[in-house]
Amino acid sequence: MRTRSQSADPVGLGVNFPPEKSGKPAGGRRFMKLPKFWGGNKAPTQAVVGIPDSTTAVEHHSPKEEEPKPVALTPEEIFEAEDVQHLCEASQQLIQREEHLFGDTTETDSLTHHAEEVDKLALNYKNLRGLVLKSLSLSLSSGEVSVEALTSAVKAINQEIDQDQQWEKRNRLLPPWRQGDWKKLHDSTLRKLVEDRMDNPSTPPPDQVDKSSFQADINSMGRQLKEDLLLVVKVVKKCYPPEQDICNFYAKLYHQTFSSRLRKIADFGLEDKDCIFLLRWVNEYYPQILQKPELASEINPEVLGKLLSPELLAPLEDQYLSKQQEELKTFISRVLEEAEQKWRRGDEPTREDGCFVSHVAYDISQLINGVASSAATVLGDPHKAHIITCQLKDLMQSFQSFHNNVMKQDKPNSRLFIKANLGCIQQFMEVLNKKHHLFQKDVQKNCLQILLVMKESAHIYLLKPVHESLRPQYSKLGTTDWLNKPVVFEQLLDSIESELQELQGAAQSCHEELTGQLHQEVTLEYVRRLLKGKVKLKDKEQQHKAYQRIKANTESLKELFEKTGSKEDWLNDILTTIAEVLKLQDLPAIQMEVVSLGAAFPDFSEKHVSALLKLKTNITKANRKMVKETLSDHLKETSAVVSRPFFSKVQVK
Repeated sequence: MRTRSQSADPVGLGVNFPPEKSGKPAGGRRFMKLPKFWGGNKAPTQAVVGIPDSTTAVEHHSPKEEEPKPVALTPEEIFEAEDVQHLCEASQQLIQREEHLFGDTTETDSLTHHAEEVDKLALNYKNLRGLVLKSLSLSLSSGEVSVEALTSAVKAINQEIDQDQQWEKRNRLLPPWRQGDWKKLHDSTLRKLVEDRMDNPSTPPPDQVDKSSFQADINSMGRQLKEDLLLVVKVVKKCYPPEQDICNFYAKLYHQTFSSRLRKIADFGLEDKDCIFLLRWVNEYYPQILQKPELASEINPEVLGKLLSPELLAPLEDQYLSKQQEELKTFISRVLEEAEQKWRRGDEPTREDGCFVSHVAYDISQLINGVASSAATVLGDPHKAHIITCQLKDLMQSFQSFHNNVMKQDKPNSRLFIKANLGCIQQFMEVLNKKHHLFQKDVQKNCLQILLVMKESAHIYLLKPVHESLRPQYSKLGTTDWLNKPVVFEQLLDSIESELQELQGAAQSCHEELTGQLHQEVTLEYVRRLLKGKVKLKDKEQQHKAYQRIKANTESLKELFEKTGSKEDWLNDILTTIAEVLKLQDLPAIQMEVVSLGAAFPDFSEKHVSALLKLKTNITKANRKMVKETLSDHLKETSAVVSRPFFSKVQVK
């Protein structure tokens, strides 16, 4: 086998065993009296063929002198030399003697006529037991016992267990040395060995600065457990037959011992840091040890279970969760308070790359992500982390309250803070959507709803003065001046462009959403003014002129809003289709355009159709009715869902 220097063990757990000697003769052997076999620096047993001395040599008169037959060591010789590499052979011989004494005689004859042999056998078994126990107790002591010695001890134990079973089949009084149980002896010895090693860790701990004595003790026990189990799977396993599954047996002993020590600790009240430390050992560090590739292939952690029972873990988890909830609430309150104080002082939000930004969402999101992710690890269950984030709805409502107060008071710096808040709202939404596993579904849904309301209110607040400024230009849409004078719409475009400059300051993506919202609201106002019916298109020529005007206006709006970031291209289709309806003279063609508009926008109602067709004064009431019925039939057949409400926001008489 490999020596310690040859071991591939990455953590230095190899046992310092002496190398095997070659040249051992086969068959029966005669051994000289041997030195003791304890200690890693002592030489291995050297098999030496027996040489007759002057008192035992026998002269042979044959021409070719015969070799003397080697004779195996007796149990007495093995025990006297403490030759632990031959405990198996000693056990075999003792079992043979036992069978000779008790096999074919009655109990009375055995105990009466062989008293001397019985006493001698009892003494030999006492010596065997002592050496076997000594070998077992040194199983995990690097360099103290060789693989050969431990293998021999294990074989001896298994032989004696088989012999115990033979005696169980006999209805006879057991001799004194058979009144024990070799299997129990083996198991109890290893259990005591494990308990002693866990109570007195031999591994020197690393730097334990900032660690409580409690944490240092657990670290030492955990490190001892890891290194001993690595030794078991790399070395001790070789000494046992596979069916004994010694790796899982040792793992069970260490698990039970470690668990017992932790239970005693958990019974006492722990400080928050120690509570977290204990939970991390139960749910993170200990499972990581068992998941090491060397151990995972030999040890089944599912059978072992957790180090602490649910009953003991529950109060520790409650303590941890309460602390995390308290810290999260305190931190978020402080972040919001700092932002509110900055606003009340009249300060401007921070500028980054020309945009107003607030670190409220970033700071809070980072903390939530960190706390929830850490809790999932510490508790060993992502769903338990939801207990921490379940209070997020209340905290989000606090953010909403601050947001609403900024708009309500309308201070000189309020618009700047709302632009900064749009970035916060977007960041919060991204966290809730991308990190959805950190939140309960109802918490995620409620928080997203709050954020959506906040975004809509921010858009209304920022766009309200824009529409007030544009109202004089809005009033001219859909009139005769609008139809005949291109300058009317050009003035509106100039005003919109000026207002768009004032809207700048939000983060790029937020600004694009804001300008997109303005694009939609300007288009709504355009359609609303057109359907009021202030302009009457009496003939084909006027209707074609209206078509051209709407097409030109659509292109101008598209160009202006695309330049400022709007992505609401779908609005162009609405105006283009309305223009087509006004241009067409053929009733079936008009019906097709109306149906296509209704298919794209199911909220396009019969009232909207009627208002649109009334602009064409050359269409009869009967024809208008036919077009409306065609749309109604189509909507009944399709039952389409309104994905982009538009016409429902356009009120017509």
